[in-house]
Amino acid sequence: MPKVLIMSDSHGWEDEVMEIKKRHQYEVDAMIHCGDSELQHNSEELSGMNVVQGNMDMDDKLPNEVNFSVGDLHFFVAHGHMHQIKFTLQPISYRGDEVGANVVCFGHSHIAGAEKAENKLFINPGSIRLPRAQHPGSYAVLTANEDLTDVTVDFYTIDGREIRDLAYQTSLRKTQ
Repeated sequence: MPKVLIMSDSHGWEDEVMEIKKRHQYEVDAMIHCGDSELQHNSEELSGMNVVQGNMDMDDKLPNEVNFSVGDLHFFVAHGHMHQIKFTLQPISYRGDEVGANVVCFGHSHIAGAEKAENKLFINPGSIRLPRAQHPGSYAVLTANEDLTDVTVDFYTIDGREIRDLAYQTSLRKTQ
């Protein structure tokens, strides 16, 4: 059962990133930071994470995008500022198609949410430091069963409390 931690927009917070990582490190198969960490690529906080560069990150050793798989989940991760995510998901969706992703993760807007379109799951974990919506700072955990018929995205506050009204459930099983 694949499980992935997703965070973004921590904007220099070190202790909080480490706290979230430590809380979930033994239960997840992968960890993602969708950019604007404002940390160095080789920092302890980002160690072991799939990390991308955001518009506020000054370390040019951070990649603009990454894609990788956990079981049958193929992730495409970008911060989103180069894909106009504040206006439309179309450019980031096209890029996800190019790399064969069925899960697209991004940050930048600081607004948490998940939605499915064109058999791809789009996840913005929100910002743990500077949320821009009615919800507190947040991060997400994606959990899926092996055949992807049950894919759930749960959102949590920095201190690990679930934000129930953001939870999202779908299927990514390929139709025949």
